[in-house]
Amino acid sequence: MSLFADRPRLIHAALALFALAVIGRAAKVQLMDGARWKARARDQQVAAAPLPAPRGAIRDASGDVLVESREMVRLRVAPGEVKNRSQLGKLMARAGVAANWVARATDSTNKWVEIPGLFLPTDVAMITATRGVHPEPVLNRVASPSEGLRRIIGRTADGGVPVDGVELALDQLLRGAAGSSALLRDSKGRRFASPSEDGTAARPGHSVSLTINAGLQDIAERALGDAVLKMGAEGGDIVILDPQSGEIRALASRRADPRATAATALTEPYEPGSTLKPFIAASLLDRGRARVDEVVNTHGGKWTYNGRTIEDDHKAASFTLADVIRFSSNIGIVQFAQRLTPREQFELMRDAGFGAPTGTTYPSESPGRLAAPAHWSQQTAASMAMGYEIMVTPLQLATAYAAIANGGELLQPALIKEIRSPDGVVTYRHERRVVRRLMSPDVARTMRGLLKSVVDGGTAEGSSLATFEVAGKTGTARVAKHGRYVKGAYKASFVGMFPADAPQIVILVKLDNPTRSIFGGKAAAPVSKTILEAAIAARDAALDRRGLASAPQRAAAAAPAGDPAPDPTAPSVAPSANVVTESAGTVPFEILLAQPAAPVRVVAGPRAVPAVQGLSQRLAARALHRAGFRVAFTRGAEAQWPAAGSMAAAGSRVTVAAP
Repeated sequence: MSLFADRPRLIHAALALFALAVIGRAAKVQLMDGARWKARARDQQVAAAPLPAPRGAIRDASGDVLVESREMVRLRVAPGEVKNRSQLGKLMARAGVAANWVARATDSTNKWVEIPGLFLPTDVAMITATRGVHPEPVLNRVASPSEGLRRIIGRTADGGVPVDGVELALDQLLRGAAGSSALLRDSKGRRFASPSEDGTAARPGHSVSLTINAGLQDIAERALGDAVLKMGAEGGDIVILDPQSGEIRALASRRADPRATAATALTEPYEPGSTLKPFIAASLLDRGRARVDEVVNTHGGKWTYNGRTIEDDHKAASFTLADVIRFSSNIGIVQFAQRLTPREQFELMRDAGFGAPTGTTYPSESPGRLAAPAHWSQQTAASMAMGYEIMVTPLQLATAYAAIANGGELLQPALIKEIRSPDGVVTYRHERRVVRRLMSPDVARTMRGLLKSVVDGGTAEGSSLATFEVAGKTGTARVAKHGRYVKGAYKASFVGMFPADAPQIVILVKLDNPTRSIFGGKAAAPVSKTILEAAIAARDAALDRRGLASAPQRAAAAAPAGDPAPDPTAPSVAPSANVVTESAGTVPFEILLAQPAAPVRVVAGPRAVPAVQGLSQRLAARALHRAGFRVAFTRGAEAQWPAAGSMAAAGSRVTVAAP
């Protein structure tokens, strides 16, 4: 009887315990595990869509954008979710999707289809608005159309992964920080924009400004391409840098092998040949062991030394040190180099920056090759004096010549001018950095004079300009493969300074295996002349116009045989050249590619445009310059604009269709 009387109390007690357990469990779930369960619920109901970070832009020295990121879309389709598959197929075909992928995307038996390739958002706007299509935003790197700039800047793979070049070297700064956006997800997996859930904004990467001048870069690339074609060469390199700051203004490289995508002026060393001779002379002058007018016996151009026959192209019984440089005498420089010990000769080459990377911001830069004296053979000292048994990159050699140009200081070359954070704050700016003093200012000045004589009557006459003095040195070096020199294979080179007395740029030109002429003076030196003429004519080629206006100018040269006599009242102009008229502050000046015999008074104001249709580029340029106009040649339907006879302001540009 008592058992039946206690049953209600037992049931009530059990219910009370159960309620307490439920309350305890709820308290644990709500209070102790609430955050964890809330996160799990959010993971089920909210999907995170990645937001790629815009990769930082890369600009040239003047601020023009060379490479930037562009938003693209990758298409992903769930065919089972698509209601109107026929309409989707038409839209995809219109957007340029291949027919086989359209068929897959509209086949309901497929659960998920990823369309290859990237699309502009505007081209697939109607597709991305279709149910069942899941677009993914992707930032695609837009490459520069310039081959030379692509070699410098580098490439990025899918997803913005850097492969080489500046893109790889500065990836941590350029890539930024990715973000995400929040989307609500229903029970069927469909996604909707969330009005309440906040995502994480992507942070753009830093922007980078190069020291490259886009105008000068374009001039160098065109000149190199024309030279490779004209000389039948396998390829070549051009380096242009500012010797006062060490900033690289242009790097052009060309190779026959399409797989060569690097800036080979930094990655491929070569034996420089006679372009190394000025450094032997400079070291001897600095040490007081030679004089410019000191004479050595050059044995009529053929001499046997340590069982090795050394020959000169310019044969003479004797040469002064100045003539050794001017006529690139192998016999003379080897005899002068004997005054240096192996250790001194090695230290000279090492101090010039050979055998070590320059430190510029570029991955895989080659250090070249410079063996220590302990590994030299009996012939090494003589070979090195002539530019053999040593490997240098074009950038290393141009940097060493910059020391001659700037008064004797070896500078660290720079490829990066400035880096800015996404909010515009400058985090890095290039400053001139002196590595060491290579020679005294007096010796550097003397060497510039010696190198000027190379252009004014030596081996580099092909680089001479009619108006401004140029200094430089040629080199013709044999090419070695597998430890043996290849018959008929040469590298022709020229390193110049412009203008000679106060150089603004150092320019190196190297051609690989030219077949028309193997000599640096014939193959490479004229390329530098082409570049300098174009740079003078251009408005944006990184030249100091005021400095050029005050630079000493050459006397006008006599007209070549066969050319018409120049008009004494007008300036003679090189083929395809421009007259550049600018104003630096309040002082106007005019730069001509050839100095007229008498000053020409330029009359301001409108004047009639002469008719030049049917004339050669040279005659057309001469007629237009004589009339006071600038000229630009192009290929197009218009023969001449403005038309002949129309009135135009003095100094304005006339565009002429190239014949």
